[in-house]
Amino acid sequence: MARVSIFPLPGVLLLPGMDLPLHIFEPRYRALIHDAMARDRRIGMIQPRAGGAVPPLFDVGCLGHIAQIDALEDGRFNIVLHGLARFRVVRELPVSTQFRQIEAEVEQVLDDPGDVLASVERAALEQESRRFAAAMGYVVDWSAVSRLDDASLVNGIAQIAPFDPAAKQTLLEADSLRERSELTIQLMQIFGRIERDGGATMQ
Repeated sequence: MARVSIFPLPGVLLLPGMDLPLHIFEPRYRALIHDAMARDRRIGMIQPRAGGAVPPLFDVGCLGHIAQIDALEDGRFNIVLHGLARFRVVRELPVSTQFRQIEAEVEQVLDDPGDVLASVERAALEQESRRFAAAMGYVVDWSAVSRLDDASLVNGIAQIAPFDPAAKQTLLEADSLRERSELTIQLMQIFGRIERDGGATMQ
């Protein structure tokens, strides 16, 4: 078990091996950064569920290491958080700190060179990414995209695509890169269609 100080933020996803830039301005999260820097530079990114002044949390988040930090003169921070491993919430701890803390089970990170996409899977993801970018009006350097390894491509789309919090959570909890890639394609099709239809809501 590990004690993890958390940054609950809806719609924001951190995945193992990926970087996430964050601007820290609220006093409670400035305190979180000060505390992390004094200890092990680690904080947990997790999404809150809707409802309540202290909203309940989703079950799974991602532990991150503060890889870069820029302290601004007014007390704010710009940081880059590097994803280390997913964790599962066991319980929330009663604390006196401004920020929330949990007890969590942190996944053991294993190197898995076999967790790659087949060529047809990679092609399908890139094709759907082009359709989605066109629907959203994004300008993308596709030559740079083609040079990304499979994990960087899949996880990068998962982090930056404007999916809703529930969809982001589904991507975080996917058990393999292939499963996350398949889910990403499905979500791009759904959200891209919504955008093309003028922002209609899903039934």
